[in-house]
Amino acid sequence: MSQPDRTRAPENIEPTPVRSSLDLPPEVAAPLLGATDENLIALESALAADIHVRGNTVTLTGSPADVALAERVFGELVTIVRRGQSLGPDAVRRSVGMLTQGLSESPAEVLSLDILSRRGKTIRPKTLNQKRYVDAIDSHTIVFGIGPAGTGKTYLAMAKAVQALQTKQVNRIILTRPAVEAGERLGFLPGTLHEKIDPYLRPLHDALHDMMDPEAIPKLMQAGVIEVAPLAYMRGRTLNDAFIILDEAQNTTAEQMKMFLTRLGFGAKIVVTGDVTQIDLPGGARSGLAAATEILEGIDDIHFARLDSSDVVRHRLVSDIVDAYGRYEATREDGTGAGNRAQRRAVAQQRVPRR
Repeated sequence: MSQPDRTRAPENIEPTPVRSSLDLPPEVAAPLLGATDENLIALESALAADIHVRGNTVTLTGSPADVALAERVFGELVTIVRRGQSLGPDAVRRSVGMLTQGLSESPAEVLSLDILSRRGKTIRPKTLNQKRYVDAIDSHTIVFGIGPAGTGKTYLAMAKAVQALQTKQVNRIILTRPAVEAGERLGFLPGTLHEKIDPYLRPLHDALHDMMDPEAIPKLMQAGVIEVAPLAYMRGRTLNDAFIILDEAQNTTAEQMKMFLTRLGFGAKIVVTGDVTQIDLPGGARSGLAAATEILEGIDDIHFARLDSSDVVRHRLVSDIVDAYGRYEATREDGTGAGNRAQRRAVAQQRVPRR
């Protein structure tokens, strides 16, 4: 009868804690730790290692793995601050998340990529998926940016469009949306054609004003350098040397999507953005964006960039709201949680008891 192996080390023994000290450069310490130590608080919440700060010296205590991760995080944050980028708690949490996932790109590489600067404000990707999305726009002719509200898919696409115009990669920018929302039809709305379509296009106008001199925009639009128009205006055209953005593409039909994509001309680039969980098409029509993800997957020079709740760059609660609604829709028992809001409204109206 064999004897038990008594030389084997006992299981579940906690690793011996280690300690490491980092000396932060004086010009880096204050912006890294944040006003009223807000970044330090975020670090203490996100990292398992114990963090103690005395002057410019940071002492890290914990398991070897936890201390090693904390050292890498501080190293990345030092690089970000030295590159002149302001640092806040959100950037701190995103940096920790990227390093925790063990991805190849470093947080400093992701968060320091400048796309566009205007009046002291610089537009940059704020998550790894956003950087990959921006990189895909550089390297592909057609890019689909698919994700929930707040992930920056339209804003970043517009920043790349303005950058392309300013660097003379294209001669014009064309921004378009399908005019279908909340079950309304343009013909039933009051006012002139311009007044009818303006509410649908207003978000695109607002983003433009963030990125360009507001006084220059009307002149560029009058000259045809910038065009903001409903999707129906694209029919029958060939768009050369243009950066074209189709926003809210989940509200296109399959026929409209095909019509739009075949407008592509020489020297042009197309970015299509949308959220397949926010479909407003009436009558249960299938979204052209959803169809395109199946029909065009695998075609060379077409890229599908998918963003999720972790890429939401609005208020922190927006990410939680997106996740909560996703879980709710996934567990709906009546089959109306498939993403078509128009269908869900119709079902809800049918359930209202008549008096």
